[in-house]
Amino acid sequence: MKDNEVLRTIKSRRSIRSYLPEQISQEDLDAILEAGIFAATGVNMQPWHFTVIQKKEVLDDISEKTRAVMKQSPNAGVAELATRSEHLFYHAPTVIMVSGKTEAYSALTDCSAAIQNMLVAAQSLNIGSTWVGSIAYFTTLDAEVKKLNLPDGYKLFYAVCFGYKNPAVQVSAPPRNRDVVEYIR
Repeated sequence: MKDNEVLRTIKSRRSIRSYLPEQISQEDLDAILEAGIFAATGVNMQPWHFTVIQKKEVLDDISEKTRAVMKQSPNAGVAELATRSEHLFYHAPTVIMVSGKTEAYSALTDCSAAIQNMLVAAQSLNIGSTWVGSIAYFTTLDAEVKKLNLPDGYKLFYAVCFGYKNPAVQVSAPPRNRDVVEYIR
């Protein structure tokens, strides 16, 4: 099987949920954002907007308010998810909120591609990351979302946590289902 640095980086990336408190460097953050900006995008619309939050008090507030909404969900799985962790962002020092242009051709897909690029870039820099989809519950709090100063016509899709990995917490590779390919030749 072929192997190179890019493939090894992709295969070694894991969702990290335990971070050191120190902030990632601006140089590393810039590289991660640049990777997101260079993602594939339908008809080259580039419909993303990235809101970088590094202020602990803001992250704590968003976490608390989102988890409160989730705990009120009639969906037992969502309510349980809110209690599984004490912090929506796992105390990551940097969180990037990813928003997409609502009238774009494929904003959700394009933003997801940007996130994947950022996750792989972070791994290549030895920075931990995890994709947080439950931020969707925060979007129900209109007054709180307005505080993020999203551009007009954009919707918050996801949050992504970044930080230096806590070496005391080891993350193993989950099994991969390889029986997902059908060839028509």
